[in-house]
Amino acid sequence: MSFTPPTRRTVLRTLAGIGAAVFGAAACGPAESGAQPGADGSAQPVADGERRFGAEWESHTRTFMSWPALASVWEQDLPYVREDIARIARAIGGYEAVVMMARPDQVAAAQRACGSQVEVIPLAVDDLWARDTVPVFVEEGSKVVGVDFNFNGWGNKQEHTNDAQVGRLLLQKYGIPRTQAPLVAEGGSFETDGEGTLMVTESSIVNDNRNRGKSRDTIEAELKQTLGVQKVIWLAGVRGEDITDAHVDSLVRFTAPGVVLLDRAHPGTPPDSWSRSADQAKSVLSKATDARGRRFEVIDLPQPDLDRITGEGDDFVSTYANFYVANDSVFMPQFGDRKADDRARGILREHFPKRDVVMVKIDTIASGGGGIHCSTHDQPGKPAA
Repeated sequence: MSFTPPTRRTVLRTLAGIGAAVFGAAACGPAESGAQPGADGSAQPVADGERRFGAEWESHTRTFMSWPALASVWEQDLPYVREDIARIARAIGGYEAVVMMARPDQVAAAQRACGSQVEVIPLAVDDLWARDTVPVFVEEGSKVVGVDFNFNGWGNKQEHTNDAQVGRLLLQKYGIPRTQAPLVAEGGSFETDGEGTLMVTESSIVNDNRNRGKSRDTIEAELKQTLGVQKVIWLAGVRGEDITDAHVDSLVRFTAPGVVLLDRAHPGTPPDSWSRSADQAKSVLSKATDARGRRFEVIDLPQPDLDRITGEGDDFVSTYANFYVANDSVFMPQFGDRKADDRARGILREHFPKRDVVMVKIDTIASGGGGIHCSTHDQPGKPAA
């Protein structure tokens, strides 16, 4: 009998006593004349004293990542998830600077695995989910500020003694001003167009395991003030069936202002809580407008056939929506269903025509409930020399 190690999501099932669920759809008007304003990497100017949460397709100084350390979570899969993380780091390192955080006693091993193109720094971490532990970067006048969202292990579901300190220590190391958010959230909770629109799943933030006693209206006001956004679009998400409570970055993603890709189950897959979440998101977005009054163009991004993928496990995250946009590039998972992989790559190429779309094999990360976007975090600004 094969042994399946506990993952981010099987840990949740153990702690919360819920049954297994296949993680499908969740975690993580059109632009005029088909144009993609801002998608070329340009940023919008910000007046002094104002904040702006930029889009991921804008220029990056570097990508932050974390070297997984928790044998208690990954057990016998720890060497394999490290191979996946190193593979992603090397791939992104061909396009922009990559900084890998690792526990001091693991720096040498991480450096060997990642190669000379990746900078490995000694900073104690627990797991690989840099999207959620690294601060959310906003522009404030001419400077970048890191917003520390008080990471608490997705509602105290996983050990996070070191990861809770990443925000403060990383900003201190790089001399980036820090502001502490008035609420608890994770970077994977947020998706923005860089023009004042924020998409969030209600399940991941209006939740007593993060923000006990706070109403959605209160949280929305705090998000607007903290991130400098003007409009929050709320999607229902899914509560209690994965450790993140269904982050938006595995459900729906901007490719340009007014244009989003929506994760959809493979055709013929029986309905479940995740596909119903995608249906609800599509219904909301079909009626909504963004911060500038545009209606949304919603494009389906179909998942692979689970009978054809190379990965396995009840917690396997088979969404292509958890892609990562880096300088001159887009990184997407390669699941092994060649037809579906090629279809997703084609959709991403259509929406990011000036960027290389690079497929990366991440079966162990996906089996643990995450993806490429979950394991990366962009710092906006001019590319590092």
